[in-house]
Amino acid sequence: MSDETSGRPLPEITEENEFFWTSGADGRLRLTECGSCAALLHPPQPVCRYCHGHETGVRAVSGFATLIGFTVNHRFGLPGLPPPYVVAQVAIEEDPRVRLTTNAVQCDPERLELGMRMEVVFEQVENTWLPLFRPAAEQGPPAPLPSDEVAPDQLRPRVRPMATTEKFEDKVAISGIGSSRIGRRLMVPPLSLTVRACEQAISDAGLTIDDIDGLATYPGAGAYGGFAEGGVTALEAALGVRPTWHHGGGETFGPGGSLIAAMLAVAGGLARHVLCFRTVWEATYTELIRRGRIRPQDNSRTAPGWLKPFGAVSAAHTLAQNAQRHFQRYGTTRETLGWIALNQRANAELNPTAVYREPMTMDDYLNARPVTTPFGLYDCDVPCDGAVAVIVSTVDAARDLAKPPVLVEAVGTQILERIEWDQSTLTHEPQVLGQSAHLWSRTSLKPADVDVAQLYDGFTFNCLSWIEALGFCGIGEARDFLDGGKNIARDGVLPLNTHGGQLSHGRTHGMGLVHEAVAQLRGEAGARQVPGARVAVASSGGLTPSGVLLLRADA
Repeated sequence: MSDETSGRPLPEITEENEFFWTSGADGRLRLTECGSCAALLHPPQPVCRYCHGHETGVRAVSGFATLIGFTVNHRFGLPGLPPPYVVAQVAIEEDPRVRLTTNAVQCDPERLELGMRMEVVFEQVENTWLPLFRPAAEQGPPAPLPSDEVAPDQLRPRVRPMATTEKFEDKVAISGIGSSRIGRRLMVPPLSLTVRACEQAISDAGLTIDDIDGLATYPGAGAYGGFAEGGVTALEAALGVRPTWHHGGGETFGPGGSLIAAMLAVAGGLARHVLCFRTVWEATYTELIRRGRIRPQDNSRTAPGWLKPFGAVSAAHTLAQNAQRHFQRYGTTRETLGWIALNQRANAELNPTAVYREPMTMDDYLNARPVTTPFGLYDCDVPCDGAVAVIVSTVDAARDLAKPPVLVEAVGTQILERIEWDQSTLTHEPQVLGQSAHLWSRTSLKPADVDVAQLYDGFTFNCLSWIEALGFCGIGEARDFLDGGKNIARDGVLPLNTHGGQLSHGRTHGMGLVHEAVAQLRGEAGARQVPGARVAVASSGGLTPSGVLLLRADA
């Protein structure tokens, strides 16, 4: 073990994965193999996802693979892995459906090329042998990228038909919205932000705390650092709500999952008014760590998963490689992504609650410091502090309240792509194509009917993926659609992220997008209002299972 790798995050070794993390002891890469169809499986599973056979074993493979993605990390550093370093994905030659996240080593990143042949080299750190990959000595013509299980434009036929002709969406409405102050390093306890947003939403709807009979949040209580306030338990203790139903958890339809759960509860008669909330205090959390006021969790010795041991510690490292493949396949450029960032900033200039409101040019965007190629600073959303609350009510009750109800036309939630980030869709953010296809199966409305779009933009590429997935342009056509930014401007064919999005308004994890969609449909968006907005789409998440909502103003 060298000093350079000392302290590097290591995987948690279990009985199921020990063969993989120790196979390098004899220089052989080993993977799980199905005994029935001989498919290679990764991560290891007790059943084959292809033939559903239960006889699995371990197979040594050649160690050769195809380079299918790479990103040069400049921003993130870990003990034993200082930047810059190359996070890469390779497809195993014996079965290209299997992809490994790794580091590209012993190479000049400028000379790496998608389709290169790579070979494994192991690096021992304590009792773990990390499979790293370097360019193979013999190189032929670049190999093609592996195919997705289902091509991006072929997912709609895979959508399950509606289980009933009756839609739960028709029984619910959004009756109230609220927001705390949004800002950088507010140094305010997160529960205080939550309470302020919830009180504002209750007042906005013309309700009282006693009227609230349901609570829902994402991700709920747990060790989420700057990404939660304590969940339902914390808010109930603060406000004294006595809910007949509550929900909180991370395994749902992205940050908007609390809303969809609330809709199901209201439609099913479990509650009448559900208060949904989402709180982040990442900026303050990070500052308190810097000051030594709180101590971050130390998981450096037991880092779970298949990504972190190679320094893939951010969604940026996965999405950067998806963006790279989109660039190669469809001719997308950094300028394409830049139009999204510039659009969000232009909208934020009109929003007094946005974190960043200063004008930005394409030169500003292109010359910003790199984060992880091809992403620069302005491709990334703004860590901030803030809370957003939304009330879901029965549609009949909502029509008797203070504000015009916003109706729910349809939701999209179906999983059609693999969940594991590095095994999923190659050229788009995973978990947007399937959910988008599902949305349009639950409504007679079409993309052309949408007046305003609030699409998840944790990174510029998230937003591009949603634009194509939802059919506002064809798959691979975002470059032409976004060129010049006119189509997504407030007076364009698809007014996009009109409050500034997460790229300029602040990272409110999807709920801020819903808040803005409701404001637009009510005609309450002030200087950034899109005239005559009647139909809005709002998406949340991606990578993890996500959700997308189609909302409309009451007739």
